[in-house]
Amino acid sequence: MRFTCAHWTALRAATPLLFCALAALEASAVSITAERVANNLSRPIYAGSPAGDTNRLFIAEQHTGVIKILDQSTGTINPTPFLDLTGLATGNEQGLLGVAFHPDFINNGKFYVNLTVSGGDTEIREYRAGANPNVADPTSGRLVMGYDQPEQFHNGGWMGFGPSDGYLYIASGDGGEFLDPNNRALDTTDQKLGKILRIDVDGTDGPTGQYGIPVDNPFVDATGDDEIWAYGLRNPWRNGFDRETGDLYVADVGQGEREEINFQAGNSAGGENYGWRVMEGTRCANPGREFPCDDPDYTTPIHEYGHSGAPNGGFAITGGHVYRGEAMPFLDGTYFFADYVTEQIWSFRYDGATKSEFQNRTNSIHADAGTVDQISAFGEDASGEMYIVDLGGQVYKLVPLWGDTDGNGEVDIIDLNNVRNNFGGAGLGDTNLDGVVNIVDLNNVRNDFAAGPAESVPEPGALCLALTGLAGLVVLKRQRG
Repeated sequence: MRFTCAHWTALRAATPLLFCALAALEASAVSITAERVANNLSRPIYAGSPAGDTNRLFIAEQHTGVIKILDQSTGTINPTPFLDLTGLATGNEQGLLGVAFHPDFINNGKFYVNLTVSGGDTEIREYRAGANPNVADPTSGRLVMGYDQPEQFHNGGWMGFGPSDGYLYIASGDGGEFLDPNNRALDTTDQKLGKILRIDVDGTDGPTGQYGIPVDNPFVDATGDDEIWAYGLRNPWRNGFDRETGDLYVADVGQGEREEINFQAGNSAGGENYGWRVMEGTRCANPGREFPCDDPDYTTPIHEYGHSGAPNGGFAITGGHVYRGEAMPFLDGTYFFADYVTEQIWSFRYDGATKSEFQNRTNSIHADAGTVDQISAFGEDASGEMYIVDLGGQVYKLVPLWGDTDGNGEVDIIDLNNVRNNFGGAGLGDTNLDGVVNIVDLNNVRNDFAAGPAESVPEPGALCLALTGLAGLVVLKRQRG
């Protein structure tokens, strides 16, 4: 809104500037607005964009089998779907479960879907964009890979192309039975369940001729299925590559006590064993099984949490992404994830050895419409900006609310006072976290200001008024210029 004379009057009436304070306050955290960009969807489970496509966000619906396009320039969903898949199994954990765009999609139009067909088995299919780039050619579909699913649960479904190698990674669950009684997740011979698979979609030397086997897959020329990249997973739900480092974060839904995040470095040679059905996180889930719980070959999670209520626990993890966008530089390198049941959102940084800056962000992410809950996925667009996908039918984009100095989700007279009180110093009011409260911060608050005049407070000293007036003149000059 326009910053009026009344607002300046309120600002002049605020508490005096504390330029000479000796103790600087801790830098304020920037609030995040969850800006709703799509609504009235049917069980969305994916939001993403092909590389280089900054104008479109593709959204996949689980049970309808429809992939829609959000036109980022108009903020509207295209009336004609990009693709409408039929013949899906539609149990709670079935349907259209994953989408991945070929790294060269902008030229070849190829993309891939992971779905459960009628009867419940998994198919990985390739399709191509049609003559109209906003509508796929439904007749272009070809079966890349398929495998049996014994139950309707634990289908996994995430897919993604490696940022550095261009291969397609596919996450599969263990088949859905309690404690994986057939040991599918740890079985590496003729068993694709409970795994991360890695294939070359442009190759033909695989067993069916519809895909290739990367020569550096860990079980090539060894006992085990050539497609397996990592194993020992229960139900990996929504994994994510760090587009800058190539690191892979794998969120695995637990059985009865733990939810976990596993990590694979971008330079990994593959072959990681994450331990399920023996281990659930760092907990020994099956001490009586034939495999020991202290096997040094298990790769332990970098983060886990117990089955308990908010704010520290949950019951069904939803993995996310490492933020690499430009709108919120203070979040660069931060990994986001959530719990579907307790509706908590957390983040941390991980450098390959040490986890840091872990925090619960649930109360600092403020929806501009509706409610952020039922988090089924996080999304990324071509610019690296992050989205939250709500199974209830909404997609939100995370954007900074720079002017919110106190983190309450509103920009009001309190935020103006925080800037004024620390102008020239540090602490509350440093909206862009550059270490100093200055005219940039004042402009950030001014641009987001949404409150009425402040209550009367004691008149500040002449020096403070002069400094505040000078800042105001600078702002007004910029406005008029």
